[in-house]
Amino acid sequence: MSHSSKKVIYAALIGNTLVFITKIIAALFTGSSAMLSEAIHSAVDTGNQILLLYGLKQAKKPANRQFPFGHGKEVYFWSFVVAILIFAVGAGVSIYEGIHSLLVPSEIENIYLNYIVLMIAMGFEGAAWHYAFREFTRAKGKWGYIEAIKRTKDPSIFMVLFEDSAAMLGLAIAFLSLLLGQITGSLYFDGIASILIGCILAGTAIWLAYETKGLLIGESANQETIDKIREYAQSYPIVEHVNEVLTMHMGPDYVLVNLSIDFADRTVVGDVEKTIAKIDAQLKQQFPEIKRIFIEAESKSIE
Repeated sequence: MSHSSKKVIYAALIGNTLVFITKIIAALFTGSSAMLSEAIHSAVDTGNQILLLYGLKQAKKPANRQFPFGHGKEVYFWSFVVAILIFAVGAGVSIYEGIHSLLVPSEIENIYLNYIVLMIAMGFEGAAWHYAFREFTRAKGKWGYIEAIKRTKDPSIFMVLFEDSAAMLGLAIAFLSLLLGQITGSLYFDGIASILIGCILAGTAIWLAYETKGLLIGESANQETIDKIREYAQSYPIVEHVNEVLTMHMGPDYVLVNLSIDFADRTVVGDVEKTIAKIDAQLKQQFPEIKRIFIEAESKSIE
């Protein structure tokens, strides 16, 4: 996980903590279901940032006998847990609260306090979202936004960006429900808003879980990296053919590579060993994220 990813998480953690405090105070004083759902949303987001930071800390643990390739996938595991929490706690409680509010509607008290809190929350959330969006834009490079989400091997930035985007949308829905309820006098807009916020959280959680699943199972490096690895290995004179290039991300900055190479017939063992050492050194120099390389000498017919 890059240093910028860590800064994004800290920024979101501070923002969500401040937003949660303001929302829960407003929910207690006004009895708004939508505001309570938003408070739950912020509480879940705050917990999520803590889990992501915990995953970062765990991922730095050194390799040992039980985990010879290190603990880099801790980041992916805790990112998946975050998605589950958003779905189970955030979405589940919000939808339940919304249904309860529709069945037993109640009038919102001190409605202007809700407006004030929502505006303050939009300021905090907007600042966190802007920072996350700026870092994501910087990290994505030449890729489009959707393509970058699919290609990135560090889920932390886009997870925070998705959470903050869902939070901003939820705040807009809560604000609109208050306004419509005040204009029409209907008590049902509050419950409807709570359900809509729950649906947004559920959709966000499903998308995050889908994007994290491949990394957790064992996703390969990007195709451009694989092609470059093949190109570098193929460039040595005694290499007849590169049969397979197998890669796996063991963490955002840890790639495992396995090469199957057909060396020229009658090549002496010493030359094969020297070439393997050169390939290993060149690939690690060109791609700092490659930490371990295994090279097998196999005939092309075995491919």
